Amino acid sequence: MENDNDRIRISLEDLVAVPEEAPRVQSPAVSGTSRSYGTIQDSAQEFIAPEEKGSILLRGWFYLGLAGFVGALAGWGICEPGFVDGNAGHRWGNFALLPSVITLICISFAVAESIVERSTKKAISRGLLSLPLGFVLGFIFDLLANLFFAIGLAIASGLGVQNAHNPAFWVARGFAWMIFGAAAGVVYGIVGQSAKKAGYGVLGGVLGAGLGGMIFDPIAFATHGGASSRAIGFALFGLFTGVAVGLVESALKDRWLYVTAGPLAGKQFILYKPRTIVGSDQQSDIYLFKDREILPQHLVLEMKGPRVQLRSSGPVFVNGQPVQSVVLDSGNIVQVGRYSFRYQEKQRS
Repeated sequence: MENDNDRIRISLEDLVAVPEEAPRVQSPAVSGTSRSYGTIQDSAQEFIAPEEKGSILLRGWFYLGLAGFVGALAGWGICEPGFVDGNAGHRWGNFALLPSVITLICISFAVAESIVERSTKKAISRGLLSLPLGFVLGFIFDLLANLFFAIGLAIASGLGVQNAHNPAFWVARGFAWMIFGAAAGVVYGIVGQSAKKAGYGVLGGVLGAGLGGMIFDPIAFATHGGASSRAIGFALFGLFTGVAVGLVESALKDRWLYVTAGPLAGKQFILYKPRTIVGSDQQSDIYLFKDREILPQHLVLEMKGPRVQLRSSGPVFVNGQPVQSVVLDSGNIVQVGRYSFRYQEKQRS
């Protein structure tokens, strides 16, 4: 400086007026039941929502089991007034009972999954589709089941079985009723538009219906037969079928999204289709509701051989970073609006 007047002077007041540092993203800190979510900036998203505890109501084996129970009981209730016991003859209820039970189980499976996902449109469309499918397959598989039952009884008779109190008789009925479980699984897969889902449904339906068939006669003996025994027997038949379908589907899945945060926390979406649409449209494969920032078709998950490719049309964050297109790795956290998912794959040997 040439003289004192050209010097820059900084006072103590100038030093105090230093601007504050811009807020930075912090990882969520969880302590007990309290949660600290940090600060989210539009320019850089590094926040990952903490995992919420899921409700048992969103577990597949639970809501499918409940749906099977209600559906079978409804089918029995419709036909019981027209049912005649023993050798007193046959009325319309005797012919329509089992097909009606199967039809109502199929409808209940289709509607239950849509209700859990909060999609009224899906519930209506799936219910209407499963009604004729369940009705037709119910009667067809009823004929097949009666044929298998007759063969089973002939084998049991050849082994010296004289009446229904012998466990061999119960096993014969169980094998015959596996046919009904297969029918429910087929409809479950058709409504879900997936051959793999149908396969899982058939396997679960066969296991659950077989168990239900084997305990039907013991229940009749314990309750001394009649309407009450049929009500209990068919209700448990529907319950076991639904629970088995849910358990088999969960055990054999290979790629899925588990909702860790948001209104559907605890629900898992198994990726069956080559292209899965996620968005706010009720007809989306994964419907995300109660969030106006989510687009009707917000993102798409595409199967690329053994990998899953995510392509987004709106804001999406993977492991806290904004993305438009990315190949997902098992364990990645995907955030869409108020929803958070954990993508998982079954370990391959």
